[in-house]
Amino acid sequence: MDQRVTLRSHLDRSAAQMPHGTAVGNVVEAIAAAAVELAAVIADGPLAGITGQNAGINSDGDRQKDIDIVADEMMRRALCAAPVAAVFSEEAALPETLRPEAHLCVAIDPLDGSANLENNISVGTIFSIRPRGHDLLSTFFEPGTAQCAAGFTVYGPQTTLVLALNARVDIFILDRRAGEFLLTRQAVQIARSTPEFAINASNRRHWHGPVRAYIDECLAGTNGAGEADFNMRWIGSLVAEALRILVRGGVFLYPADARPSYREGRLRLLYEAHPMALVMEWAGGAASTGRRRILELGAKTPHQRVPLIMGSARGVRDVAAIHEGIEPMFDNSDAPLFARRGLFL
Repeated sequence: MDQRVTLRSHLDRSAAQMPHGTAVGNVVEAIAAAAVELAAVIADGPLAGITGQNAGINSDGDRQKDIDIVADEMMRRALCAAPVAAVFSEEAALPETLRPEAHLCVAIDPLDGSANLENNISVGTIFSIRPRGHDLLSTFFEPGTAQCAAGFTVYGPQTTLVLALNARVDIFILDRRAGEFLLTRQAVQIARSTPEFAINASNRRHWHGPVRAYIDECLAGTNGAGEADFNMRWIGSLVAEALRILVRGGVFLYPADARPSYREGRLRLLYEAHPMALVMEWAGGAASTGRRRILELGAKTPHQRVPLIMGSARGVRDVAAIHEGIEPMFDNSDAPLFARRGLFL
């Protein structure tokens, strides 16, 4: 592979192969340009006046950091100059109309995981691009299958851009000297079977029976009915977890649980679960709530939350199989049937 393929040249080649390809390429390039600017601000942190202090509450009830507001302003400014009919940000109550005549709409989480910055943990931007529907608002309530592109950036040791476009996933790394993204991995495919899972295990007491049963089987490993001994990973940063899955394989779980604010899941469908699901599926993986394919879901409210289980197709299938074996009314049980019949048999 030519290590010097730029994001722009990659987008130019892709434009001829898809509807509104030039417009999609321009939107991706606008987001990437804002990401370059944002990466520099994040890297400087307090040196750039970013204190990490709370700056209020966003429209969905989450605490905002000062960097959340800066990131939102950067992404909005970039998208205002792109062929975007409307943009819906995590930091806004409703979509904002930009260019009504344009053919594309964007849902975006300008800075996912900002609370991790004070610990110098990777954070990122997540975006979803879809064709404009009959009216702008209804566009955002269509199923995730309506997306024509999606991706995320990771601001870490390298600034990495993961792009799902033309039914494939490619990875770019920012050349800081040139200020542009260069292609480093083409047509990424998630490893089919990696004995690794990511979940916040401290919440086990709140989990529903199917999730508890799956994790218990993984932990039992070859001492139980498993074919392998599993490792657990938990970064607590969605973009970093997703990138690790693309590189290493495994499965990530952020399930619904018994806590009042987690009963419908915690991640947002439009600008977190939908784009991540497209990336996973186009890289040969899968994404599910445990009972339904994420891309089949349409949002009922702008900031709708959902459970998210994503990663290798086999791992997601195994979690879904346990959910199918337990009626929803018994979700809070300890799934005793799995004490006798192992998942991996």
